[in-house]
Amino acid sequence: MANYIQNIQGMFFIHIIQIYLHMLNNAIFLPVIVMAGMAYSISANKLTVLAACTGATLACLIYSAAGYTGVAMMSTFFILGSAATSWQRHKKQAFATVAETKNGRTVLQVLANAGVAGIAALVILFYPSFTYFIIPAMAAAFAAATADTLSSELGIIYGKRFYNIVSFRPDYRGMDGVISLEGTLTGVVGTCIIAAIYGLGFDWNQDFFFIIIAGTLGNLTDSVLGAVLERKGIIGNNTVNFLNTLTAALLFLAMKIIFI
Repeated sequence: MANYIQNIQGMFFIHIIQIYLHMLNNAIFLPVIVMAGMAYSISANKLTVLAACTGATLACLIYSAAGYTGVAMMSTFFILGSAATSWQRHKKQAFATVAETKNGRTVLQVLANAGVAGIAALVILFYPSFTYFIIPAMAAAFAAATADTLSSELGIIYGKRFYNIVSFRPDYRGMDGVISLEGTLTGVVGTCIIAAIYGLGFDWNQDFFFIIIAGTLGNLTDSVLGAVLERKGIIGNNTVNFLNTLTAALLFLAMKIIFI
């Protein structure tokens, strides 16, 4: 009798888990997550209204391709980026634009950081057979965006020595193409967080390390572009950020093809 009761309890527990997993596999929670993100980002002046709508559209697109794991990667980038930007903001006023400080980030800034992930989602929707390659490439793009934001926002605060990434000579804090050891390591931590979310949602394999490597190299590419092109006014920060995430995604694909 005792064994029969234990079996019934075990079956009930398994059934509850199956119901929970089924709930997570449908989109019932997506509108809540999206609406909450929009409300917070607008009320806290993190994003303009149009930028928040753009972010919501991208979140829905990414969900359709990568499920809640994709949304989690995007949300983590936004949360960590917002927290890093707000951290000791008074010490970074000289490096922030007036528009960004008062009104939040714009549509172009949202697309610069999450546009590559959105493109990856479209590729998956139109060519499902490429999912195996493209979803971790999407993660690499988010890893690079997270690394860029954390390394720049926190490197300004905690960096001890600042160097031009091209000449390796001492340079001024906050300038385009200037890095610090502390900021770079913080960026690596950011890539690890995104890679861990990917691993939890999909699989723990070599992709975890590829995402970290691609995200870090994308972040360093961002600094090189900043030193070589952005300082001269040839391209703007939005273009640099977009190329940062694109580079990370392409580097991941290259590693995946080479070591497959």
